[in-house]
Amino acid sequence: MTGPLPLYRPDQVRAMDEYAIGKLGIPAYELMCRAGAAAFRHLRERWPAAARIGVACGPGNNGGDAYVLARLAREAGLEVQALMPPGGHPRTPAARQALADWRAAGGRVLAFDGSLPEADLWVDGLYGIGLSRPPSDAACSIIERMNASRRPVLALDVPSGLDADTGHAPGTAVQAELTVSFIGGKRGCHTGAGLDYAGKVVIEPLQLPDEVFVRVSPAAWWARAGDLGTWLGPRHANAHKGEHGHVLCVGGEVGMGGAVRLCAEAALRTGVGLASVATRTAGVAALVAARPEAMTHAVEDAAALVPLLERADVVAVGPGLGQGAWGRSLLEAALASGKPVVLDADALNLLATRPGPLPQAILTPHPGEAGRLLGIASGTVQADRFAAAEALVQRYRCVVVLKGAGTIVAAPGEVPTVIGAGNPGMATGGMGDLLSGVIAALRAQHLPAYFAAVAGALLHAAAGDEAARIGGERGLLPSDLFPHLRRMANPE
Repeated sequence: MTGPLPLYRPDQVRAMDEYAIGKLGIPAYELMCRAGAAAFRHLRERWPAAARIGVACGPGNNGGDAYVLARLAREAGLEVQALMPPGGHPRTPAARQALADWRAAGGRVLAFDGSLPEADLWVDGLYGIGLSRPPSDAACSIIERMNASRRPVLALDVPSGLDADTGHAPGTAVQAELTVSFIGGKRGCHTGAGLDYAGKVVIEPLQLPDEVFVRVSPAAWWARAGDLGTWLGPRHANAHKGEHGHVLCVGGEVGMGGAVRLCAEAALRTGVGLASVATRTAGVAALVAARPEAMTHAVEDAAALVPLLERADVVAVGPGLGQGAWGRSLLEAALASGKPVVLDADALNLLATRPGPLPQAILTPHPGEAGRLLGIASGTVQADRFAAAEALVQRYRCVVVLKGAGTIVAAPGEVPTVIGAGNPGMATGGMGDLLSGVIAALRAQHLPAYFAAVAGALLHAAAGDEAARIGGERGLLPSDLFPHLRRMANPE
């Protein structure tokens, strides 16, 4: 266990590159050769049977990396076709040197004429991390044909066409199976559409010394399943249930009782000492029968909720809450209690009508709910998930868990964390109810709000990955996560 890895904005990586060249005296072409060699090593490890390699080379240093890889592949006995778009002649001294060395080794460069040569796999070296506009028409044509070839693609540093900062593709972008990210990880490759385009990401620091990295504060952290032990340590032998907190789950309007049951059981499976449920009278019997460990109470108005709030350490509000008068009154009572709260689902939809600071809260919106909380379209949220998470933090002054592929956890005064776990099978009703219970349980077990949100989102996503590994993604149910939540909440 090493803890979460740092991720950076493109301008930060450029600054590190310039420091290595200007202050440490490492030639730009030496860094280029290291990048090409690292990428070729990963190519051989992942596709050992590939004999025909297509390499798309752009005009910048990314194209220079591609020429280095092409030369190394040719020297290793592979058949290599290097392809240049119109106007793609190298523009930097290092990239020109890489092209000269490729030609000196006997390599040729094909001009793109509308079709791609046959290849077992493609290497994308068209654009690097500086692109934030749509690719040129010629580059778009290459990218479209590369994507349509059904051949695997290795992207150098970032898939061409992807904004390495936001993870948004303003136009056509390469759909890579593997991205080799040089110097440091780019945060845009790890969330939203960036995950679709980047595929698996490996980070190659190019043998740079620590002094290059310590000068730059990360723009985000990347937390993966193996990092759970950072926050979830073993319990002491003399522990008792009172030390592990009391979570109150509020919700379950008529017809939606299953949501609050999922929330409560998730809290129990995550190790909370006590879990209570406040729900409609009609749902009590079913909840008691399904999960007797949860103390279930019939609550028909806010007055009946007050004594339950007084006994709770943390309150999870929203699963199956509804947006009627009953749900609104319970949400207002929970907020007025001053207790730490985790808000999800209809609690967020109700909050959107009356936005304001909630320093005791952890908000867990999906992109649609985030859009309503900010008064913008969900597509705008997805176009820059980091900016949306920060805007939510600024508006509500609390911890925010922006759900979705590459969930982002942000908070006042904290560097955001990207959750490097989860899978498409988790895009189903009820998963958010589980997440609310998981985060509330960790908050009740005395983790600070931000770290409870990070650890909870990671535990939830990692449990989903384990469940999908066993039974597949399609058809995955929220309740399939319960045994994995328990096991993974106790990391070795």
